[in-house]
Amino acid sequence: MNYVFPIHKIPILSVAGTENVFPVHRIYCVGQNYSKHMHEMGSNPKRDAPFFFSKPADAVIHSESKISYPTKTKNLHHEVELVVAIGEKGKKISKSEALKHVFGYTVGLDLTRRDLQQEAKKKGRPWTIAKGFDHSAPCSVLHKVDDIGFIEKGCITLKVNGEIRQRGDVSEMIWSVPEIISILSGFFELFPGDLIFTGTPSGVGPINKGDKLVGVVEKLTNLEIHIV
Repeated sequence: MNYVFPIHKIPILSVAGTENVFPVHRIYCVGQNYSKHMHEMGSNPKRDAPFFFSKPADAVIHSESKISYPTKTKNLHHEVELVVAIGEKGKKISKSEALKHVFGYTVGLDLTRRDLQQEAKKKGRPWTIAKGFDHSAPCSVLHKVDDIGFIEKGCITLKVNGEIRQRGDVSEMIWSVPEIISILSGFFELFPGDLIFTGTPSGVGPINKGDKLVGVVEKLTNLEIHIV
């Protein structure tokens, strides 16, 4: 078989403490999964069913990368998140079995063209151009569950130029990781290599050229990026 052009490189994440890499298959994101963030976005934090959106796998970019300020926006926002990496496939997964499908965790940033998202919301249109642009899913090194255990609580923060912008605790998520996996797997069969961004705490805000961002989740390697 001859391909008409060279095959694109598979997006990967490094696995802490090993020389192995994690090939990224799909990226799913949970919208508004912390109540204070829902308030700041003008939503009511009732426990309605969670909603999901996606990013292309090649939106992943590694920690310590320099990211160009994206085009077509004047209001780029940061959203720090705990990211779950799936290691075992499944569909219609029960909540009690969900954690068996988790390979590990990393720190991620859901970069967002907020002005484009707000315009899409007003017109009832998809968020694709607001969420799924190039380099919109920076991630740190991946840590295996076998090494650190399951993450059910722990401080999550985002600093911009040394100033804390976001602070919360993973335990404050409206929908827990097992619940997210169970619900999401009812819509899509999950596969090894899938990443799930689990939502962001309050404090989201604009970032500019020259800013240095540091995302922190307890137990995990920090995520650091520069906007250029």
